Amino acid sequence: MTKKTIEFPSNFFWGASSSAYQVEGASLTNGKGPSSQDTKVLPEGTADLTVSVDHYHRYKEDIALMAEMGFKSYRFSISWSRVLPNGKGEVNQEGLDFYSNLIDECIKHNIEPIVTMFHFDMPAALDNLGSWGNRDSVQWFVDYAKLLFETYGDRVKYWLTINEQNMLTLVGNVIGTLRVPEGTENVTKEIYQQNHHMLVAQAKAMELCHQLLPDAKIAPAPNIAIAYAASKKPEDALAAQNANAIRNWLYLDMAVYGKYNNLVWTWLADQDALPDIVEGDFESLANAKPDFLGINYYNTLTVREYEAQDGYEVEFKSQQENSGLENMFLGVDNEFLPKTEFGWEIDPIGFRATLREIYSRYHLPILITENGLGAYDELTEDGKIHDDYRINYLRTHIEQMKLAIGDGVEMLGYNPWSAIDLISTHEGIRKRYGFIYVDRDDESVGSLQRYRKDSFFWYQGVIANNGQDLS
Repeated sequence: MTKKTIEFPSNFFWGASSSAYQVEGASLTNGKGPSSQDTKVLPEGTADLTVSVDHYHRYKEDIALMAEMGFKSYRFSISWSRVLPNGKGEVNQEGLDFYSNLIDECIKHNIEPIVTMFHFDMPAALDNLGSWGNRDSVQWFVDYAKLLFETYGDRVKYWLTINEQNMLTLVGNVIGTLRVPEGTENVTKEIYQQNHHMLVAQAKAMELCHQLLPDAKIAPAPNIAIAYAASKKPEDALAAQNANAIRNWLYLDMAVYGKYNNLVWTWLADQDALPDIVEGDFESLANAKPDFLGINYYNTLTVREYEAQDGYEVEFKSQQENSGLENMFLGVDNEFLPKTEFGWEIDPIGFRATLREIYSRYHLPILITENGLGAYDELTEDGKIHDDYRINYLRTHIEQMKLAIGDGVEMLGYNPWSAIDLISTHEGIRKRYGFIYVDRDDESVGSLQRYRKDSFFWYQGVIANNGQDLS
């Protein structure tokens, strides 16, 4: 029996992603207030965000290049402190106008704007008030969401709440946006209290979106990667369940069902770290009802049974690297998977496995909001960038996404990271992801001239034939 030919939906959202602080520049001008990304200590040798790749002033040029590639969608974020310099109160009209113009430019080119409301950039003024550790952060976010819905809801039909909330919780210190007060005795409790505030804020924003914009769709956007057991040992299977619970299902269970994952709840109880719950929280969480799921995927993780070792500290080291979590699991390398130049494993089949598992648990359409390869790209003397490695990475992942569709997974679109080169969260611009090369490095701004990479032309072809030919 021949398997039916698999096709992407005719209205599939082919596109790519970015985030405000990583592409815009104009970081402390045009009325914008500082964010946590402007006040953090940058890793040594990495570019600052003052200019970034100057999308703020060059957005028309950049959107035209995306249109040339054939984009059906562009997923970008709004900088909270650009529209509300202090995070609340006075509005910066110039900031509101910038995003209005950006949205209009997308629509002019028949590109669907997909807007992320929060992407690792808490306004510094709110940081000074305790950030997500302050219960008032729930209302701050809801008020911010209301401003966005009322200002752009006539044109934006797809919304994402909080980018990679699970990474903010697990590796917020690496991202540079986690604020734990000095002298905190139980750091785990503080972190998961902040996480709880984010979950409630997200839920209330979803409910508000459905009230104000009945035709719009809204979703969370966590970084989801299933965990494999390192061996056939039963204890390793339990470790994989633990890893999946605390890294993945906690966030999706809460977004979809409004309930804490039981494995995470019991682990928090063991750590004396259960969050303080306010009356009405669970009601708000239950009323959220996302319309789809935004999913960032880069690779899987492999884990084994947790065993305490003298002098060995377990931690999540980056979004995609971990050595484990105390009393839950230990992370190990997967001998069957190659790695990128930056040490991240590459697992396209794991992409399919992740999509299948998400859909079987939640039965909601999936929009890929990030997936990509960070690499050292080289600009040749004749202005070319030969990034076959990126093409191969994306091709193999799209192939597996296509097979997932054949498995019955409902896919809305594919918006890999990133549309254009940008400043990586903690590795500067030397770690490039984009289809479009920007002439700058970590030491100097350069000309900021845009160049089409080989992957630009390849992706242009993929979009033109709706993913039928990936060669």
